[in-house]
Amino acid sequence: MPEGLRSALTLERPGARMGADRVALLAAVGRTGSISAAAREVGLSYKAAWDGVQAMNNLFSGPLVTAAPGGRAGGGATLTPAGEKVIAAFTAMQEGLERVVAALDAQIDLDPTDMLWSLMMKTSARNTYRCTVTQITQGTVSAEVDMDLGGGQQITAVITGRSAADMGLAPGTEVFAMVKSSFVILAKGQAEGMLSVRNRLTGTVTARTDGPVTSEIVLDLGGGKTLAATITHESANNLELRPGDTATALIKASHVILALP
Repeated sequence: MPEGLRSALTLERPGARMGADRVALLAAVGRTGSISAAAREVGLSYKAAWDGVQAMNNLFSGPLVTAAPGGRAGGGATLTPAGEKVIAAFTAMQEGLERVVAALDAQIDLDPTDMLWSLMMKTSARNTYRCTVTQITQGTVSAEVDMDLGGGQQITAVITGRSAADMGLAPGTEVFAMVKSSFVILAKGQAEGMLSVRNRLTGTVTARTDGPVTSEIVLDLGGGKTLAATITHESANNLELRPGDTATALIKASHVILALP
């Protein structure tokens, strides 16, 4: 590639990004069989690598990596067939992009800063899931959208009827459901009591990270899906949440944001 004009492929969807760094992490997991070892190989902290793997698993319909959390000492991790396909597809696209940019550079005087490769929007939502719409209930103003999250979990969003129509939502439509971690309320156990919260996602606590004011709790929802909740440190202590505990994420339907792939 001529100096001054280089290609860098980045695929973006709401809440998640796939670039060369993420693909390198996937490949390192495949070589080492460990997220901690892969993190060292690509120059990431263990937490950054683990968060990256979780984000990629949430983005796709099936997990790219199956892993058993083991902390910095390492737990076993394996690429799934889907993960191997993602690496192969990204590599093929990157090689094709390099050929295109090389041809452009040979024919046209381009300023690299004028080239924008953006496929989809970004979002700051911590939890982003690819879902399939199963049912839509239309109201006078709002629409209730039921979705299959995978792993036996369901999630419901309430959006305006106009938004549902503009998005062309119907049973079978694939969408991204996004939930900010600060919108998640946690309850210990199954949370089977009478509550007005529409969404109850039960899982197993896999990680807890404490800060001076807040704590981040990560739940394994099954099917390769995880959910992060940000609650106060005091609340985390009161709930006595620890890895291995069962907990339920409570999410108001109005706090679920939808986007099209």
